[in-house]
Amino acid sequence: MGQEEEIWSDYVDDDKTIAYIKNYLPQELKNKFSDDELLYFIDLMDEYYTESGVLDVEPDADGYVDIDLEQVAAYIVKEAQKDEMGKYDPEEILFVVQGEMEYGDSLGQEE
Repeated sequence: MGQEEEIWSDYVDDDKTIAYIKNYLPQELKNKFSDDELLYFIDLMDEYYTESGVLDVEPDADGYVDIDLEQVAAYIVKEAQKDEMGKYDPEEILFVVQGEMEYGDSLGQEE
């Protein structure tokens, strides 16, 4: 796959992730976050997973790694405030994190 195709694939994946998260969110949050905000949150999730070492942990017998989603949400809230993106409610961001996690799980079920 060429670099241009890989970049295009990343955009398509991001669009699918955002659509899934929007569908996952409770009704009162469905229109609260813009696509750009959701993309920013996704980037922060990736950053958290990379920097926290969670990706280096050995999976359990069932192949799962325990990730504290509340810690991920707290990280997003802290970084967003530091980056002057705004103040976010950790409980609302937790739904975004859960939606992204559910999307990832759904991909594994399709295979």
